[in-house]
Amino acid sequence: MILWAAIAGMLVAMAAIGPFGFILGGVVGAMMGVWLRSIMAAEVAREVSRHIAGLEFTTAAPAQVSHPAAAQPYTPQEDWLPPAEEEAPPPVAEPSLPAAPESAPSPQPTASVPVTAPTEDLEPAWREPAIAKADSYHYTANSYADQRADQADLFDKARGWLLGGNTIVRVGLVVLFVGLSFLARLAINAGLFPLEARLASVGAAGAALLALGFRKRIERPAFGLSLQGTGVAVLYLTVFASSRLYELLPLGAAFGFMILFAALGCALAVMQNSLAMALCSFIGGFAVPILLGGESPTPLPLFTYYTVLNLAILVIAWKKSWRPLNLLGFFVTFGLATVWGMTSYSDQHYMVTQVFLVVSIAIYLATALLYAHNTPGSLGNAVDSTLLFGPALAGFGLQVGLVDDLEFGSAFSALAFGAAYLGIATFTLRKRQEEMRLLSECVLAIGVGFVTLAVPLALDAKWTSAAWALEGAGAFWVGARQARWMPRAFGLLLQLVAAFILTATLELNVSAIPIANNGFVGPLLIALPMLFSAWQLRRELPHSGSTMAQGYAGNERMLEKLWFLIGFAFAAIALVQEVTRSLPATTSESYPQPVLTEYGQAFGVMLALLGLMTLSDWLGRRANWTVASMPARLSLFVLWAGFLASLVLERHVLYLPDVAVWVVAIVIHGLLVRRRDRDKGDEQGGFAGFIHMGGAWLLTAMLADSLDLGIDQAQLWDTSWAGVIPLVGCTAVLALLTRWAGRAAPLPDTKALGWPLHPHARAYWWGAAVPLVVLAYGGALAAAIVAEGLTDPLPYVPLINPVDLSVALALASLIAWRRMVLGAKRLPIGAEVLPGKAPLVLGAALGFVWINMIWLRSAHHYLDIAWDSASLLASPAVQTGLSILWTLMAMALMLFAKRRALRLPWLTGAILLGVVVVKLLLVDMSTAQSWARIVAFIGVGVLMLAIGYFVPLPPHPDSPDEDDKR
Repeated sequence: MILWAAIAGMLVAMAAIGPFGFILGGVVGAMMGVWLRSIMAAEVAREVSRHIAGLEFTTAAPAQVSHPAAAQPYTPQEDWLPPAEEEAPPPVAEPSLPAAPESAPSPQPTASVPVTAPTEDLEPAWREPAIAKADSYHYTANSYADQRADQADLFDKARGWLLGGNTIVRVGLVVLFVGLSFLARLAINAGLFPLEARLASVGAAGAALLALGFRKRIERPAFGLSLQGTGVAVLYLTVFASSRLYELLPLGAAFGFMILFAALGCALAVMQNSLAMALCSFIGGFAVPILLGGESPTPLPLFTYYTVLNLAILVIAWKKSWRPLNLLGFFVTFGLATVWGMTSYSDQHYMVTQVFLVVSIAIYLATALLYAHNTPGSLGNAVDSTLLFGPALAGFGLQVGLVDDLEFGSAFSALAFGAAYLGIATFTLRKRQEEMRLLSECVLAIGVGFVTLAVPLALDAKWTSAAWALEGAGAFWVGARQARWMPRAFGLLLQLVAAFILTATLELNVSAIPIANNGFVGPLLIALPMLFSAWQLRRELPHSGSTMAQGYAGNERMLEKLWFLIGFAFAAIALVQEVTRSLPATTSESYPQPVLTEYGQAFGVMLALLGLMTLSDWLGRRANWTVASMPARLSLFVLWAGFLASLVLERHVLYLPDVAVWVVAIVIHGLLVRRRDRDKGDEQGGFAGFIHMGGAWLLTAMLADSLDLGIDQAQLWDTSWAGVIPLVGCTAVLALLTRWAGRAAPLPDTKALGWPLHPHARAYWWGAAVPLVVLAYGGALAAAIVAEGLTDPLPYVPLINPVDLSVALALASLIAWRRMVLGAKRLPIGAEVLPGKAPLVLGAALGFVWINMIWLRSAHHYLDIAWDSASLLASPAVQTGLSILWTLMAMALMLFAKRRALRLPWLTGAILLGVVVVKLLLVDMSTAQSWARIVAFIGVGVLMLAIGYFVPLPPHPDSPDEDDKR
């Protein structure tokens, strides 16, 4: 289905978009096919489920109406037959059942069980149990049925949540409220009653609902609370309409009435232990300033009113753990304070606003403490993270806005917040209440966080990151000493943030002082704390044993490698910053001057990184710290980066002093690789084998670079000498690997060959050689086709020129490598193709192209034919030469076939002869000049006569196979 859908999508897209839309159409069609297949699979699964349920229903029915004896377990005896004197009931046709599978167990004998046709009276007796059995049966293999059952459960839960409680009362109250609203609107529009009377009647209705609900609070609690909530809402709206809409009630009186109604609702809520009532009352209370509005020269009345409401919430929190009420007060208070500050704040309101902010933060912090005190849990008292962290974040944000124009105002504010939270943490920790341990640690973390935040608010980013990294290391060390996981987590997080800050603010290191400068010291102050923490993480650290501590400890142990590698990276950044340091500009019109040249910086960075890797590896081995040896595995990549940088800077390996730098770098790399191989023992392959392969490829690139230098010195860039440099480099290294590492291929053991052939010989003669084989083949084919054969200052001589010699050497190296691999003790994975005919065909194709191009290059040089395909193919001499050349090649193949008794080469030569004949008729006959045509036909004819004389027929079919002759 997916395939046909993809094909259909391709056709539709090609018709709608064009020929280039088939890819998009195929992708969309395949996706539609997957979707349709999933729908069909679900439908099939549903039908199978229904079929199985029906089968269960049908097979269960007779068991309900059968004789009681049918309920007895079956035993392999014959006494289950009915007594002879009993008269068997007349046989009744059994209902047809679907054929059971062959693997199903045989049904128990039921011949003596009377089966009667079900009647209307018997229907309930057999139908209901069958349904119950079908419903209770679990089809474990039918995931679709399980999903349907889960969906039904979710639907039932959602419906119960939506319609739970006294739904009729709720809906009735809503309808009543809407009806009263419509009635009041109609009466107002008709002018039937005075406005004061209408509003008074609505308020009286709300009071009546409130009184009726309070009267029914014991008899029917849910009903009574619903009426009370509606009554309070009606009273709120009445006062609001009287004051704001119709201006019948003074603003002060309306304000007082709303406060009274809010207090009444809170009292009723606490009295009846109703969170919903409390929420309704406080929503109305907080909405009073928004509904009534008004202008005031000072925010003191507004802040006083909100402080009273918040104190009421605090009083309720003393006895009730009503988290939604606490969150309502917090979000409304700080949300409205933020809006007021953005729209109405001015400097003359600073003192009032500051006092209100401090009081609000204190109230909700105390509310969070009371909530934790009143809410026990299985793992200690619960902590409301929103109320604990919310006042700190929101309050500090508002505080920063207040002191934004004061110097170091934000820093001092952070210190004040930190001091307050640390004081609370000190108080709670002195109580030594284990159930309050989580709260104490959270408050302590917030306090430390504010103290930490004061650093960047007073200092610049570079020193802030350094201070945070050091502080994080200290917090981690304290947490490790005291077996506390939260300080350790905070310390690691602080170090990570410091690392990000330094990375974001990193810039060019400009300093006249070496080492003791910001560019070097800054990253180093990040690296040292992280390396210190990684050293601490090398062993499992103690913790309190709580569930959260155990979960954190399991993840903390895995951070050792990450923290060490990050610390090592920043140490490397410090070295790079120092190596690339620039001196300050001497004048305002000049620019900073680097201490080292560009290539000096590249080689300096390479040697510095290799030295740091060597130092880390030495320390790791000395302290038995495995992770410290990990960076040394990347030494090869450092060499490659340095080599590519030297190419970009137009430096050659054999330049001075470059060659000395490369010798030192390669020696360091070799020592690191040898140490690692000693640790691994006889382990082969994997990343270690890749490093050896990469070294061989780097040697190839360096050899090509050295040859490139020779071409540059001889000024031969416009000749074919320069074009074959990559091919010569690949061929030379391939021949070296075949001769040097290939001697290990036929050996059962490489221990006698020493390092690095033991144990990585296969990585050289197979892993490193395969890409070189591909490059050598591709390079030889490209050189044979593209190279013009410019051999200045030497004259062009066929076969004895850089192009033909390079292709010949590449072919010889490929043949030698294949023979070496075929002679191996055990063929590597992927070498199964080498014994087949595919390599021979590829080699023959390369040889055929090469020989033809020899003729084309010779014609270009000796017959003065332009070196382009159009000119060459239009030349009669070229076409004649190709005909004769192909005939000679066919003759050589057929003679070779006769000598070796092989049919395939003879048939290949015969096919080539057929091609020559067709070419003579279609090409040479029509385009060649008379002399060229004569030479072509005569030459080909004579050669074909010779072939017919010496090898007229292919070898006999019974001759040995080609594989046996190789």
